[in-house]
Amino acid sequence: MTKYIVVSGGVISGVGKGVIASSTGTLLKSLGLRVTAIKIDPYLNIDAGLMSPLDHGEVFVLNDGGEVDLDLGNYERFLDVELSRINNITTGKIYSQVIEKERRGDYLGKTVQVVPHITDAIQNWVEQVAAMPIDDSGEQPDVCIIELGGTVGDIESAPFIEAMRQFQFRVGQDNFCLIHVSLVPVVGSVGEQKTKPTQMSVRDLRGAGLSPDLIAVRSTKPLEESVRGKISMFCHVAPEQVLTVHDVSSVYHVPVLMRDRGIIDFFRKRLALDNLCIPTERQLDGEKLWKKWIDLTKSYDHLYDTVTIALVGKYTDLHDSYISVYKALEHASLAAGRKLEIKWIEATNLEPETLKTDAIKYHESWQNLCSAQGILVPGGFGTRGIEGMITAAKWAREHKIPYLGICLGMQIAVIEFARSVCDMPDAYSAEIDPDTKTPVIVYMPEISKTHLGGSMRLGNHATIFQPGTEDGKSIVRKLYGDAPTVEERHRHRYEVNPENVATFEEKGLAFVGRDESGKRMEIVELKNHPYFVGCQYHPEYLSRPLKPAPLFHGLVSAAIGIKL
Repeated sequence: MTKYIVVSGGVISGVGKGVIASSTGTLLKSLGLRVTAIKIDPYLNIDAGLMSPLDHGEVFVLNDGGEVDLDLGNYERFLDVELSRINNITTGKIYSQVIEKERRGDYLGKTVQVVPHITDAIQNWVEQVAAMPIDDSGEQPDVCIIELGGTVGDIESAPFIEAMRQFQFRVGQDNFCLIHVSLVPVVGSVGEQKTKPTQMSVRDLRGAGLSPDLIAVRSTKPLEESVRGKISMFCHVAPEQVLTVHDVSSVYHVPVLMRDRGIIDFFRKRLALDNLCIPTERQLDGEKLWKKWIDLTKSYDHLYDTVTIALVGKYTDLHDSYISVYKALEHASLAAGRKLEIKWIEATNLEPETLKTDAIKYHESWQNLCSAQGILVPGGFGTRGIEGMITAAKWAREHKIPYLGICLGMQIAVIEFARSVCDMPDAYSAEIDPDTKTPVIVYMPEISKTHLGGSMRLGNHATIFQPGTEDGKSIVRKLYGDAPTVEERHRHRYEVNPENVATFEEKGLAFVGRDESGKRMEIVELKNHPYFVGCQYHPEYLSRPLKPAPLFHGLVSAAIGIKL
């Protein structure tokens, strides 16, 4: 039977439940176990697709087009698995499902209530995910990790906590383990570690009918033994059930830290893992995975040379808005033996209007742009900052600075090229100006203009390299190992106007990758430039710590002077 590990959080949100859950999965995979993951988000939205990145962080896109919480990106990167939209549960999804059943008459005239109908729906959903094969082998997972979003005590989390309370009896004690992640703040001039918030959080959890098997304590520095003992005493757990997870140099060190604290042995006993029959081949694969992970952390600690990338975006005030882009850059930098240094540039600060209102921000932003070894313009929506992004693309093109444009960033590169090289001074995107006389970026004809949620071109789609790109003639195709076709994840409503493509290519902007129809531009590459690349898809979603995304690898390599 599948083992279930629930990860809850207390005191404050954003305390690191996702990293703890992902790290737990990595440790279990190192034993040769098959692991899947579920993220529960207690908001009423059906999915994260229409949520502002500045409010909720990045929207992560899955192969099947699911727009989900950024923590699912953590799971995919750490566990090297491909999840689907069913791995993300929201209150909106659960209530929609139950209400639909009620309208069909499935409940046979019964009064539909939170208990048992909502809680049963949650438990059934979890078991459905746990029964799904996690890869082409068709084998079901041995362990399902469930991250409960929000904070214990929140009103909106109550149905999910109650569902998990019931679920522990449904699956049995040996198959259910609860990790509670809590914060121990450090206050005062002497840096005293305070346990009271953790005590209160555990009290709320117990009051809801759940008892933690492991308390993962987050703190800026290692927990003092006296503090650890205090948590053990007042939270009614043994000292070995208090896990200190202090700040480390990178998230890749967290699994190592947890393993050093004896978490593997804890799970072996608590979930009777030794009773599972794990094939020798999978055990050996797990050992190889762990060795690679150790090598990764060691290499991170011994990086001294840096690579500086300017990220010119619209949501730079909240770095989680670009977490997959950041991680993909980090993966590529690690592979190149460099420590990543990102210059976060708000696109509006590159525009002349900012010079009038805040000259310091304007000059600082331009200094960061000009000093960067590479420039990246990521995806985004709306009109704000567009001219600043266009200016950044122009600087990269004219000064031979390596450039990578993703989704909107590719469209920005096309607009700038049209204006500066193709004698189209009014070139613009129909997204920014629906009445533009020269729409080089247009609305995709098959996309709904009335319903925004889940209506974009989403998920996994093929990109076909065009004739003449083989044998090293295209930098991008070369980065993909000269493959004729690649599959990447998409999230967009607008695309390059096919009517202008011939003009652009005559001037040296080659559309080396297109979709199956040949009419939708997927990859653009500028000739006679060290690295000037744009892609309509989002390569960051498939980047892994041990397997960097090719286009990010190309950007970092070009930035440090490696000829591609």
